[in-house]
Amino acid sequence: MSAILKANWNYPTTVWAGPGRIAELGAACARLGIKRPLLVTDEGLRDAPMVRAALALVPGTGLFAGVRGNPVAANIEAGLVAYRAGGHDGVIAFGGGSALDAGKVIAFMSGQTRPLWDFEDIGDWWTRADERGIAPVVAVPTTAGTGSEVGRAGVVINEATHQKKIIFHPKMMPGVVISDPELTVGLPPGVTAATGIDAFVHCFEAYCAPGFHPLADGIALEGMRLIQAYLPRACENGQDIEARSRMLAAASMGATAFQKGLGAVHAIAHPVGAFYNTHHGLTNAVILPYVIVHNRPAIEPQLKVIARVLDLNGEPFAALFDWVLEFRRRLKIPHTLADIGVTLDKPDTIGHEASLDPSAGGNPLPTDAQTYARLFRSAVKGDLKLAG
Repeated sequence: MSAILKANWNYPTTVWAGPGRIAELGAACARLGIKRPLLVTDEGLRDAPMVRAALALVPGTGLFAGVRGNPVAANIEAGLVAYRAGGHDGVIAFGGGSALDAGKVIAFMSGQTRPLWDFEDIGDWWTRADERGIAPVVAVPTTAGTGSEVGRAGVVINEATHQKKIIFHPKMMPGVVISDPELTVGLPPGVTAATGIDAFVHCFEAYCAPGFHPLADGIALEGMRLIQAYLPRACENGQDIEARSRMLAAASMGATAFQKGLGAVHAIAHPVGAFYNTHHGLTNAVILPYVIVHNRPAIEPQLKVIARVLDLNGEPFAALFDWVLEFRRRLKIPHTLADIGVTLDKPDTIGHEASLDPSAGGNPLPTDAQTYARLFRSAVKGDLKLAG
């Protein structure tokens, strides 16, 4: 039991970590001055016992369970209607990345007068917000992947343009995170694997992103090591609380690290998710090796360090690349985007949108729309040679 003792962390925000900590939900709300919270979750968790138990912990809590797998602006608007109708003064964002993102954006927009898209993560647009109108958030992740519980942004689809937009403000960061591994034991192996590799991609892309950020680099490396060690265990035995707790930590570490930047995996995955409604983590997991091949000339030095941390033998690129392919096979991740329902009907559109995605700016190798289209085709076809 000593390996999974409770702990309190304060970087990048206050995190209450450990089994059973959901019992402290009321205390978390009180710490932030929330008296009438709105619990925001996704459609699939509406009637889940863990949600009903959470509602009972804080009397007077309202429920909004209208968040779809890839949140759209209409979900945010519906959540705001519920928030205002119930006279709520804060949000409990409860669930996977989609629910956490939506919950944060609802809390952010609760006191704004400008439209949602005015706060897209472009330049200093975040300064348009009235900070006094940002409601406090308690975040409760039930998956270990996006790390949205420690993020200052939310991803929302503009249905009119089929674009995933990042809504950003520094004060969107949840005030308290309850990181309770007992809430993740029911995740099936497939979801555990997809979300877990999403966390790995966050760490990997952050470490390979250009720029000097040793805090992010150190967190990213340790996150990758934890995922290598504990994700297979979590998939093989969903009741393994130690593995579940380490994966929750790694997910938060990935989102902390990618303050440094992301890259081409996310730049492609965002439009793919918007146009084909694919699972974000699974999409990242499929795309990863194609981007590694593409970025090889720019990331060889980083791969040497990653290979050492993961204790891989041989030439660093080959060792890391082969390990990624085998790790995905072990976790039953498909090799192609076609395997998850993506077709080749709009490569130029995906390429164009990927080149405009905020994540593209962190890719270590400058990549234009035409090259992104080629990478997309390689991932749909499963042709790694096309990625090089």
